[in-house]
Amino acid sequence: MSVTYEQPGRAALHLARAASLAPSPHNSQPWLFTEEGQDHGFEVHLDGGRRMVRTDPSGRQAVIACGAALFNVRLAVRRLGFRPVVDVLPEPGNPDYLARVGYAAHAPSTPEEALLAGAMIHWHTHRGQFGAEPVAQSTLDELYEQARVEGADLQVVDAPEQLQLLAELVRTAEDTHRADHGYVAELACCVGPQGIPVQACRHHPDATLLAGRDYLGISHRYLVPARNRGGGTGTVAVLCTAYDRRPDWLRSGQALQRVLLYAAAHGVMAAFHTQPLELPAVRARLRSELTAGRYPQMVLRLGHVPQPQTWSTPRRGPAQVLVHDDARARW
Repeated sequence: MSVTYEQPGRAALHLARAASLAPSPHNSQPWLFTEEGQDHGFEVHLDGGRRMVRTDPSGRQAVIACGAALFNVRLAVRRLGFRPVVDVLPEPGNPDYLARVGYAAHAPSTPEEALLAGAMIHWHTHRGQFGAEPVAQSTLDELYEQARVEGADLQVVDAPEQLQLLAELVRTAEDTHRADHGYVAELACCVGPQGIPVQACRHHPDATLLAGRDYLGISHRYLVPARNRGGGTGTVAVLCTAYDRRPDWLRSGQALQRVLLYAAAHGVMAAFHTQPLELPAVRARLRSELTAGRYPQMVLRLGHVPQPQTWSTPRRGPAQVLVHDDARARW
């Protein structure tokens, strides 16, 4: 539920706009934000009504998306010249209240923080093949460190046998999804004027080594032979955490967004392949055989986009996602 009000604080509008630029499953944008009045604080809440029920039955991906939004809020506070104070899950009896962000001492943002903040408007999800230029090893090393800053691990999957295993797990999960009529219907509803642009979904989902989402049913019209799959895959990586609780999902989202923004600032974009993480048995196998017992939270490809994106993905504006503290009790 969204509630509008007349005079939101200017800082709250700034934070809400930044938070709304975070990635989310199929552009579901499963968040709501609360201003505590006169810019005293800012809250991040899960909007359970926007969760993808078939894709994300546990709500894990929705919380990760809110964690990415939280990271953007932290950056936005730094751009205002303050240090953010973050209280995660401040009300134990209210699991949808994910975080409160307050303002601490004044301090100018660092050059790296400015770099990340500047990448917010340039980053976008890529679907399809990447260009032939590989991601530099130095950039991958830096992305690993960016994830570590937020308490997560970014594991590059480059050994042939590991890549093949991951490709098989993605294919298994994607084939299961394509045979599920409820899932197919939910996915189709994500494409359109308020969701993912049709132009972004026209690449064949089976063109790269990791099977993609088939938003438009393209795979039923013509097949890509297995021998032709793999071109333009880019660098494959898995984001992992040591544990798998709600705080870890939030941590994953913040680590993911830090990685995505740092990558975008260096000309690298990402494609997501979370299908094997949406089926418990397949995710368990990925964890045991690929990530050494760490919990996989995100599977992605990284690379350079050969041509600039010519469309934008619509986002809900502050009036739709920002509510006043007085209205929170009525949600």
